[in-house]
Formats: sequence, C-alpha cells, structure tokens
Amino acid sequence: MGISNIARRVFSFCIVVNLAWMHPYRVASQVDSKVGGAGRPNILFIVSEDNGPELGCYGAPVKTPNLDRLALSGLLFQRAFVAQAGCSQSRGAFLTGLYPHQNGQIGLATSHYAMYKPETPNVPRSLKAAGYRTGIIGKVHVNPESAFPFDYMSSIQGGNFQRKRMSQYATEAAEFFKSGDGPFYLQVNYPDAHAPFLRQVDGLPEKPLTAEDVKPLPYMMLDSRSLRELTADYYNCLMRLDTYIGDLLDALRKSGKYDNTVVVYIGDHGADLLRGKRTSYEGGLRIPMIVSWPGRGSVGGSRSEMVSTLDLYPTFLEIAGLPVPRYLPGRSLVPLIMGRKTDWRKYLFSEWHTHSNGNPYPQRAVRDERYKLIFNPISGVENPGFAFTLKHNVVMSEEELYRDAPSEVRRSYERMKSPPEFELYDLEKDPFEMVNLAGDRKHAKVFDRLRQTLVAWQKETRDPLIDRKKAKALFDMILETGDEGKKAKRMVPYHEMMDPVMDFGK
Repeated sequence: MGISNIARRVFSFCIVVNLAWMHPYRVASQVDSKVGGAGRPNILFIVSEDNGPELGCYGAPVKTPNLDRLALSGLLFQRAFVAQAGCSQSRGAFLTGLYPHQNGQIGLATSHYAMYKPETPNVPRSLKAAGYRTGIIGKVHVNPESAFPFDYMSSIQGGNFQRKRMSQYATEAAEFFKSGDGPFYLQVNYPDAHAPFLRQVDGLPEKPLTAEDVKPLPYMMLDSRSLRELTADYYNCLMRLDTYIGDLLDALRKSGKYDNTVVVYIGDHGADLLRGKRTSYEGGLRIPMIVSWPGRGSVGGSRSEMVSTLDLYPTFLEIAGLPVPRYLPGRSLVPLIMGRKTDWRKYLFSEWHTHSNGNPYPQRAVRDERYKLIFNPISGVENPGFAFTLKHNVVMSEEELYRDAPSEVRRSYERMKSPPEFELYDLEKDPFEMVNLAGDRKHAKVFDRLRQTLVAWQKETRDPLIDRKKAKALFDMILETGDEGKKAKRMVPYHEMMDPVMDFGK
C-alpha cells in the first residue's frame, strides 16, 4: 500500500473519531436529582422569532436590559447555532434533538411538511413521562402537533404576527406557574422579531429607533435608506421583545419558583433580512442562547464552544434526571453550564432544504473553529430563495441591491443567487462570508478535510441527500408544487425518498 493511501485511511479514521465526539457518552444524569424525587428543577424555555444575537449583551447597538440581566445571572453562549435556518425546521430540530433530514420536518408546517413518524420522541413527551407538568404558550409549528402532548395549551396559538394580546403571555404563564407543585416545563414562544417588523405595539418600545439612528446589520455588507429603516424596526421588535420577557421573568419571580427554575432563552434562527433566514450563512444560523440556573454554573460568564439547539433536548433530559439516548446527535450542555472542563465538538453541521414550496435549495454545511464549507449538491441551478427574499421581505430589486455595492460584495450576492458546488470561507478573516476560497490552492488541505468530514457526517446521520440525484429530485418535486394558489397546498411526497428510518430504541 502506498504512503498516500495509508495517509488517506488514517485521515478517514481521525474524522470518524472526531464525529464520535458528537455523542461520546450516553449515561444517567450528572445532575443532583432523581427521577420521581423532590426538588427537580423547573424549566422555562423562551423562544423568540427570526432574530440572531442582535442584543445588548452580545454587543449590538440595541437596548435589551432584561435579557442583559439574564445573561449576567447565568451563562451566555457566544457561538450558538440552529440546525436549519427556518421556522418549523428549527423548532422540529430542538424539540426532537434531530436534524431535519432525520426527523422529517424539512419545511414549514403551514406548507404541510411533517415529521416522518408521530411517535418520534420529543421534549414534552419525555418530560411529561418523567412527571413534569408541561405547557406551551404560542405556536408549536411542527407537524403533527398531536405528537407533542403538552398538558397545557395556551389560548394564544399560532404565530400571532400582528402581536395581539401581548400582555397575555406573561398573564397565562403566571397562572401556569402557580397551578401545580411538581416540576414544570413551560415553553413560551414570542412573535417578535418575525416580519412584519412592527415599529410599535402597545406603546413599545417607548422611543422607537428610526433610519437615522442605525446602520444595517453588518453581515449584509450593504447600506441604503431602506435597509436602515428595516434594521431600525428589527431593533424595535427586539426592544419590545425584551420588555415582554421582562414581564415573564417578573411573573416567575412572583410565583416563588424562580430559584428552582432553569431559564433558557434562544432565537429560532437569524433575521429575515439579506443573508440571514433561509440561508446557510452565519447570519441565518447563528442565534442568541442564554442559560440561567440559579445556584448552578457560571454567573455572568460566557462560553465560546460551538453549541447547537440540537443540544437542548439532551440538556433538558439531564436536568430532569433522565438518561440521554444514544441516537441523539447533540450533547447535553450541563457540563458547560456547570463550568466543567470537557472535550467538546470539533465540528458543527447544518443544512437547508426549503421553507415554503417556492424556495427549495438543498444545502449541507460544516464548520470548525475557523473555516466553513457549504456544499450545494444542485449547483448550476438558480436558488429561488434569493428572489423570494428580495420580493417578500426586503422588497428591493436586484438593480437596487447592486447599485452601490463594491465588486466583492456584489459577487457574494451573485454567488448566493447561483451557488457554486462548494463555498469555503475563512470566518476569522472573513466573518461575513464574502470571499469564496474553494478552489484556492493555499486552502486545499482545509477544503479536503472539511469535505471528508461533511461526507462522514452525512453517512453517520444517514442523510438521504448524500445522493445528489435525490437532492435534485427533492428540489424539482417541491418547485413543481409551486408557492401560489391551490397547487401550493398539496403535500410534497418527500417522505417516500427521504425517511432514514431512525431507531429510537438505540
């Protein structure tokens, strides 16, 4: 055997070992509590819509005092990510602990995308079986909703994007907190900062920002009056969100249960602006994540490890004193929360399929501490998501988009519209992913390492779209259904070709 063949085999082995760190142990909980015993921590899980880490505690120019205080009382994760930057897809992933290609929720629930199997284990089902009282305020947004057996379903359901009865969120939460003595899990889903970016609701924020007060989000790498107006109102949504979360936390304190409650806050994916939601760029995948556990872990600290919302289900299981199943790709965050020194993942993975039926574009991505590789299995085909964002969200023509764009920035948007097979970015030197290094000889070793790592992950997670023909078939199947009129209401029969048949007993 030649030296090059030996090297390749050793390299492949190293990749498998690194992937094994995604789930190196599945043992009974390290938390000082027992299933069925007294004193198990409550869990308050707060989820906001369509916002990245554009909060004061993350250094953004926006006032979010309540979330800032929550971070000071707990732990802020500097690098937290979602598995797919879409609404139902992200929620299906953190509720089941599985990638969308594993659980089946690859697109919006409102477009009839659904989990492969209703019996897929999930957060409320597991905690309810362990004796937790479970509740949800706001939307589930994963199909079928019946698969999530919450004990309490709020009168506020669905997206509530017009922000009606916003004071009711804290009121209903207060009733839930005091309606039982055992441990509880309550998930509260706020509509901000989902589009439309409403400047003011219920008089909040008291002093809304305007275009004169802000600059566009940095990762868009563009500046215009319209983008500043959108950014200002996006920030207004976040300031309003912060006030409502403050009301919720006040209700928890008044219940007398704050000191025995783990509070977790996340955004479900990045902002619905350019290079954010519905992409595999950092602006879509990176989110805020704050964990406050009174009497436990770091206070006012932060962690720089790459963490995923796939880690939340294992975390909630361990907090509740339950074992973590081996099939889950995520890891419990409890060791990080407790400040323990622990080996952590070397690579983080994400994916994209579709949102509604008008913007499919299969993608897979992997990143390490510095570099990120995006794989576009149907390169050569225009990404309809690019036009969708310009038409429905930013409301801007391509001519307006490129009018004052530097050549490098223009090329990045053209690449987004018509992606090449691979995109490689140096996130240290190029955090906004402007310069594609795929094909650059100087980065050939990095490219090969990440490419082989991505393939190994696809095999490890039984990703159906490792087959490029299936990726193209999925794209054609979704696009044929369309996004307008009655045709769009038909369910796309993707289950037939994508279900990896997970073994939940493993």
